[in-house]
Amino acid sequence: MSDQGVTDRLGLLLASGAAFGFAFKAILVKLAYPYGVDAVALLALRMLLSLPFYVVVGLRPRPDAAPWTRQDAWKVGALGLVGYYGASLFDFQGLQYVSAGLERLVLFTYPTLTVLLGVVLLGRGWTWRQALGLGLTWVGIGAAVAHDMRAAGTVADTLQGLGLVLLSAVCYAGYLLGAAPMIARLGSRRFTASVMLVSTAAVLVHHGLTAPLGDLLQPAPVWGLALAMALFSTVLPTFMLSAAIQRIGSERAATVGSLGPILTIGLGALLLGEPLSWVQGVGAALVLGGVTLASRPSGVVPAQGSPPLR
Repeated sequence: MSDQGVTDRLGLLLASGAAFGFAFKAILVKLAYPYGVDAVALLALRMLLSLPFYVVVGLRPRPDAAPWTRQDAWKVGALGLVGYYGASLFDFQGLQYVSAGLERLVLFTYPTLTVLLGVVLLGRGWTWRQALGLGLTWVGIGAAVAHDMRAAGTVADTLQGLGLVLLSAVCYAGYLLGAAPMIARLGSRRFTASVMLVSTAAVLVHHGLTAPLGDLLQPAPVWGLALAMALFSTVLPTFMLSAAIQRIGSERAATVGSLGPILTIGLGALLLGEPLSWVQGVGAALVLGGVTLASRPSGVVPAQGSPPLR
């Protein structure tokens, strides 16, 4: 096999591993909630356990690194609050009310939301393909919501969870609009580490203001699930995705990443006993097709320095 063939296979393997790791995050969160841990405490544990890896890798001195400016600090601070603290907090809270499969489908709409935010906030134009993709995506979300309502039997909880996860996706889409120039200036590793520092501080302040410190003294299974979340659904997938993009490019890596919602739906059925239905299948197909259609013209894919929301 040629060197290029080996590189392609390794890139596809890394992208597949990253997709699986990100897909497994919602399952780990859902497995932790029966032990009585709340969303803020679980998120704080995830951040604390993953932070050392980002600090060690991302903050290593580099002689060619651009010097920090006050404007850089403000932008990184704002992006850290929106792109990880806000997005992850809403995501964890939403998972208290909706299935892992619906959460993953709603999060997967972030490319369409990035297109919408670009039109509304930056005055960008859009094409008929993007408009059609947006329409298909949200028809698919409607089908997935109908499935959850039928399975859970509680309309109010499903709508509340949907709203929270949608806020998470909006935060992440807004982050993507502002992250690219900062990644280009600071480098993906330094940017990611800096965002993680800001986000971890925000989560810990939030937890400190709303709960006693002893709330972090969770049972051993919760710590185990949080550690698995930090390693296998945060740190490793982030670096695997970056390595995959380096080998096979953003577009092919993003295509492999579209397996994420399907993996989460399958894992949710296998490990959480979440019901499957043809309505959910149709909804998932529409979301995947709509997102692919809407994002292709603008090439909206996660940047290498994107926080591991997925």
